[in-house]
Amino acid sequence: MDSIATLSRPPQAELARRQPEPAARVDIVVPVYNEQGALPPSIRRLHEYVSEALPYRWRIVIADNASTDLTPRVAQALADDLPGVTVLRLSEKGRGRALRTAWSGSDADVLVYMDVDLSTDLRALLPLIAPLVSGHSDVAIGTRLAAGSRVVRGPKRELISRAYNSLLHAALGARFTDAQCGFKAIRADAARALLPEVRDQAWFFDTELLMLAQREGLRIHEVPVDWTDDPDSRVDIVRTALDDLRGIARLLAAARLTRFLAVGVVSTLAYAVLYLVLRAPLGPAGANALALAVTAVGNTQANRVFTFRVRGREGLLRQHLMGGVVYVLTLGLTSGALAVLHALDAAPPRAVELAVLVAASVCATVTRFVALRTWVFAKRGRQAPARPAIASAPSALDQVNA
Repeated sequence: MDSIATLSRPPQAELARRQPEPAARVDIVVPVYNEQGALPPSIRRLHEYVSEALPYRWRIVIADNASTDLTPRVAQALADDLPGVTVLRLSEKGRGRALRTAWSGSDADVLVYMDVDLSTDLRALLPLIAPLVSGHSDVAIGTRLAAGSRVVRGPKRELISRAYNSLLHAALGARFTDAQCGFKAIRADAARALLPEVRDQAWFFDTELLMLAQREGLRIHEVPVDWTDDPDSRVDIVRTALDDLRGIARLLAAARLTRFLAVGVVSTLAYAVLYLVLRAPLGPAGANALALAVTAVGNTQANRVFTFRVRGREGLLRQHLMGGVVYVLTLGLTSGALAVLHALDAAPPRAVELAVLVAASVCATVTRFVALRTWVFAKRGRQAPARPAIASAPSALDQVNA
């Protein structure tokens, strides 16, 4: 009997796993500016929903960014009346500034934001948060442009939204479908890593945050949403569009490929000058080889510092030796092009000779960029960051905001 009882008794590890854990903490930030009329019904509706449906410890943060109407007073009245609602008052405008301030000062595990008009159906909130709590993803966004979304809005807003996101895909290589939906969440650890790098303080904040997350290899989860346009939206579409275009241009200028191309242009010009100087004493083959060798060293170093942001002496010799292999490949391509040219014309004009060599070098640019990114300056032994699950045991309704 004792042995049977022993076999049926759960092991200590199993008993430990059954002990209740503190639930995940979620901050839901609602940025507002002059929303004294819309604020009470929206916050009360949100409060009622999360009280009944959200199995995590939550807090609603009304982030008032420099309202000039009665919004601060209305927000404080709501905080006094509704448990779990707090107010953050900022002295400067900007949705991005409000989110940055609220998220930076939060002690929650998951940080959410939604627009005050609650255009997004709140039933998407749990699917938005759950992948972050489980550790599956780092960022989650609501999308109005994916299969399964149900959207009600006018053709003008629809066209602008689709055009903007298409521009992001074409110019910046964005892989997410909807940058502008005001319904997003991020793990606190990911936010701490990304927020210092986000420069925009207004409407482009979302897009910049998502692009930085993508470039860092963070996992972005998308949730199709039901979304109804707010006819009382106060967004200045023209001004916002111009600000977004400036933001896209800034991100494009800071992109790795842009920096690589800038280095490539300078290297090509230096190569052309050196080739013309060395052509007479060394001949075409010798001038090509030496000009390429000199500019290859400078190109590798410039890309090391400027394009791939590698600092310090660690790996310097190895990277230049690997850059030498890339130089050999480029030398082979340019020498082959030179040989073909001289087979067709034994004494071609210098300008034609140089044009052929530059063209061959440009053709090698794609191979050079791939080699530098995936081989020479690849982060050796890099592993995807661990995404530990956050304790998420549901608590009773009367303990949700304990």
